[in-house]
Amino acid sequence: MCNSRLLRSGFLGLLIIVSTGFVAAAQTVTEDQQFGPVVRAYLGYLRNEQEVVDDRASRHEVNAVYYRRNSNRIRALRQMAVQIARESQNDYLPELEAVAGGELRLLFERPPRFQTLRIGEVVQATFRYLGVVRAREPFYIFARLDPYEQSELLEKINHNTSNAVGSAVSSPVGAKVMTRARRVSTP
Repeated sequence: MCNSRLLRSGFLGLLIIVSTGFVAAAQTVTEDQQFGPVVRAYLGYLRNEQEVVDDRASRHEVNAVYYRRNSNRIRALRQMAVQIARESQNDYLPELEAVAGGELRLLFERPPRFQTLRIGEVVQATFRYLGVVRAREPFYIFARLDPYEQSELLEKINHNTSNAVGSAVSSPVGAKVMTRARRVSTP
């Protein structure tokens, strides 16, 4: 009698634990349903990345510092992705990068001082600074500029520098600009 009561209460406890896990997973999935397929796919990707990190930690393949840093990074990326999706109400996310203060060298040859970064600022014509997210530690979030944005930015920079340099020697309006033909040589 006592064994069957113990067995039933153990089974009931196990059932409660398992159902709580399903409720949490279902809650995350229903939270993600408010977004379009691109944002949902990115959030699913982050969920899968967290599972990989959890698995590696459970197998003792990584140390606690690595586990904590990557879990926090994934949390920061998720938070920024949800914020972007809600603010823009658009099913598009740029390629996001999250780095801690000491990791800026991973993205930049000459890393900027994170104290001077302004939200929306383009850094080294490659990344746009989106802000800092505190996921137990501060992560600086950057969006990689797509090739079109990069070319527009470089064109604008070249145009501004040519205007600054060319203002002293400007050609009259309507003047025909002559260019020399490329030299073609045979091998």
